Amino acid sequence: MAVVNLKGSRNMTGLDSTPKVMADPGDGGGMVRCWTETVETNADDSVSSTYLFARLPSNAKILGQSHVYWDDLATTGAPLLDMGVFNQSGQSDITDDPDALTNGLALASATNGKLIDGIQNYGLALWDFATGSTDPSVDLDIKGTITDAAITEVGTITVEIYYTLD
Repeated sequence: MAVVNLKGSRNMTGLDSTPKVMADPGDGGGMVRCWTETVETNADDSVSSTYLFARLPSNAKILGQSHVYWDDLATTGAPLLDMGVFNQSGQSDITDDPDALTNGLALASATNGKLIDGIQNYGLALWDFATGSTDPSVDLDIKGTITDAAITEVGTITVEIYYTLD
């Protein structure tokens, strides 16, 4: 067993084991903003249907408290919802990724799920979920995509996105 002194991995420069006056907090903090959006589905939304939930700056750091909520949207079949990042700006180095944030949220019973898969991805900038290598400084879309089976019930999907820009 060993004693360790670890720091967070999100560019936490200026944070030492010895407290400093006015220490630089790194980029792990900031003023929290919230974007909430709701869509009403139809009883016959097919596979590959998409729902636009948000258009946020590419540097928006998506927090782990972000959730997706939905009604029971299927009496038959097993529709799934993937949440992804889409390039609406025409930026050449950003490619649409329909399941960049999370995939396989089961819509056949009313419940909720995390917007982001994996705690290691909490606090990443939105562009980090895309294929680009640097922040393109554009707005990116967050969309949901129906996969595996069609929706068979009218219902509601709501997304609550908590993020920081600073």
